[in-house]
Amino acid sequence: MRIQGKKYVLVADRVIYFNENFPNGSIRTELISDPKEERIIVKATVIPDATRPERAFTGYSQALIGEGYINRTAALENAETSAVGRALAMMGIGVIESVASADEIQKARLAGQNLPPRPGAPGPVKRTGEPPF
Repeated sequence: MRIQGKKYVLVADRVIYFNENFPNGSIRTELISDPKEERIIVKATVIPDATRPERAFTGYSQALIGEGYINRTAALENAETSAVGRALAMMGIGVIESVASADEIQKARLAGQNLPPRPGAPGPVKRTGEPPF
């Protein structure tokens, strides 16, 4: 999938890859925030080999209940999916150009559409082709 010209691997595809290639692994999620709060925070932990639980990869995600189309009815599910995608990306699964999942990029893009420009903010940074170091 491409978003704004960049390649992203969907979380569903990352999960399928993990399950096919790491049959002894596990993906666990945990609700970090208080369920009564309006902001949901989820932690995902990916363990590629259950015999080595110390080798774990984590990802966190948050969703604001009622914000945007998806979070009106499925904020918890959205946050969980994004957290799993980040944890799998930290393991290296689905990373092409960014650790961010397609879902995160889409969420950020939609959130940005609702923000007015900040007075005095600098313009976008232009690439020079030179390394940043």
